[in-house]
Amino acid sequence: MNTYNAGTLIVTGGGRGIGASIARLAARSGYSVCVNYFRNVVAAASVVDDILLEGGRTVAVQADVSCESDVLRLFRRASELLGPVCGLVNNAAVLEPQMRLEAMPAERMSRIFATNVMGTMLCSREAVRCMSTLRGGGGGSIVNLSSAASRYGSPGEYVDYAASKGAVDTFTLGLAREVAGEGIRVNAVRPGYVYTELHASGGEPGRVDRLKERVPMKRGAEPDEIARAVVWLLSAEASYVTGSILDVTGGL
Repeated sequence: MNTYNAGTLIVTGGGRGIGASIARLAARSGYSVCVNYFRNVVAAASVVDDILLEGGRTVAVQADVSCESDVLRLFRRASELLGPVCGLVNNAAVLEPQMRLEAMPAERMSRIFATNVMGTMLCSREAVRCMSTLRGGGGGSIVNLSSAASRYGSPGEYVDYAASKGAVDTFTLGLAREVAGEGIRVNAVRPGYVYTELHASGGEPGRVDRLKERVPMKRGAEPDEIARAVVWLLSAEASYVTGSILDVTGGL
């Protein structure tokens, strides 16, 4: 474990999948990591235990990122327990069963956008309030998790999810330019097909294996491969990178 204290990082949806890999790798890179979770306290506790066993600083905080009061509490608790927030990874996202648009109820669309878009925007707003040099902060970095679905639209499966990730792309570009002069960098990582539990939410746990032949590298990604890109964007090694969307898709 790297003992250098890189500051406090909040990882939303940090208990499972890509978020858990980001939390563990960030802790090894010297961050004090706040592992946000919505319902699965057991998964979040497992990530926290892994980090603590390696000598890192971490805490798990429950919050629904689509709820403003929960987001305010998340940032308050992270700062109180770990110190000033200098980084945010907007990883929390939801996916619902595969279907065509004409079958989608409005409630489903609202749930998708509430977490994937509003959650990203609310958490980013609080991060800016914490980190902006115009507000007395020390600067920092925000990385949003997008998806290659924002480029190809996921027809017949998840056009609502794809549209929400398109909104994340646009938000990334706008916010990056808005706060670039305030010591804050904002970027996004756009994964392709990744082996995570999220596909089970869509009703097809084996989706990556079904589609991997479309990928030029002929395989799906492991969560750690996405995490490495995210932690690089957070770091000082990416000090002149902002407003960028990094495709980590195996060439898709």
